[in-house]
Amino acid sequence: MKRSGPTNGRANITGKVPGGVLPKHNRLILAAAVLLIGIATSLAWLHFHQKLQKPNPVAAVETPSFKQPQNLNELLSLSPTELEHCDIARMNLLCAEGLPGAENLNVDESLATLDQWAQHIQAEIDRNFHHYSDDPACFYNSTNFYKMAMMGVVLYEDYSIRYNPKYMAPPGTEQPDDHFYADSHDILIHGLIGDQHLGTCSSMPVLYIALGRRLGYPLKLVKAKGHLFMRWDSPTEKFDMDATSKGVSHYGDEEYKQWPFPLSATDIKDEDYLKSLSATEELSVFLSIRGECQTDNEQLGDALASFSLAYKFVPTWKGNQVMFSQARARLARPVIYAQQQQPMNPNIPADPTAMQQIQPRNPFQTP
Repeated sequence: MKRSGPTNGRANITGKVPGGVLPKHNRLILAAAVLLIGIATSLAWLHFHQKLQKPNPVAAVETPSFKQPQNLNELLSLSPTELEHCDIARMNLLCAEGLPGAENLNVDESLATLDQWAQHIQAEIDRNFHHYSDDPACFYNSTNFYKMAMMGVVLYEDYSIRYNPKYMAPPGTEQPDDHFYADSHDILIHGLIGDQHLGTCSSMPVLYIALGRRLGYPLKLVKAKGHLFMRWDSPTEKFDMDATSKGVSHYGDEEYKQWPFPLSATDIKDEDYLKSLSATEELSVFLSIRGECQTDNEQLGDALASFSLAYKFVPTWKGNQVMFSQARARLARPVIYAQQQQPMNPNIPADPTAMQQIQPRNPFQTP
């Protein structure tokens, strides 16, 4: 602040007070006290600023009193309250357990890599803050969007995170037999963390959210029709972002009501589209992705287990109801076909629940 005169606001430092001059030793004591107060204030502000800029990455996702699940069965046994303490990256990685494309999955190594990436991203956010100071409008006058934009730059330039070009196609032009889900590398985040660094809209926003939460950011996963995106969701600021292009794009809900497919009011109600998902709902999404991978690989028993679990966690979503029903129908077809081709032995009593005699390979306890 510009001062209006040589003595304005300086009476307590120079010793000038109304009615006279303080003795020399009093002036020295007073000057020392002011100096100590100034140093203490500066240290307090520096400590606060450092905490604000550099949150503890581990504290953002790990709760000391909560034991993180070590395998998929442990994850599935958690209550909704416990799931809220579970790292979204851990949930996603555990849902890749046993899938084609995840033969070399190492959850602990992947999580350690994410911790390292988060620290590097934080350093780059701090080092490049002058870009925001020079042109805040470029970042929608939001320091929070600046942080996410810089995360996108680091992931694109330093870690070569890319959308798998094999699946780049305008919405609605996909072929029904493209086996989009066949390789778990493309749909869950271990494909982005590993050697390929390639993903799709089902994995890229999850990666950003996992890294952002390590930095203390209030990020949420959100569904649109045939698409996942992320949201900065705090009491003071809310905006949508897409992570499937070069870096991060800033959007609002209206964008996703039209893209990649139009949403009706019924769609939004039936599927909770455009809603910030809870941890239980995130897990349901990951399990349905797991089930799609198993379906593309003709692992119909396992797919039924995954879809039934997704339905168990969120039974109100119409998509979960349909996928569960379709999985049951797919598993029934070979049985019905076999019964049609092989006449029943008249000496064997009819079993009204013949389908249940076939026990598919199933690592889960299907509800």
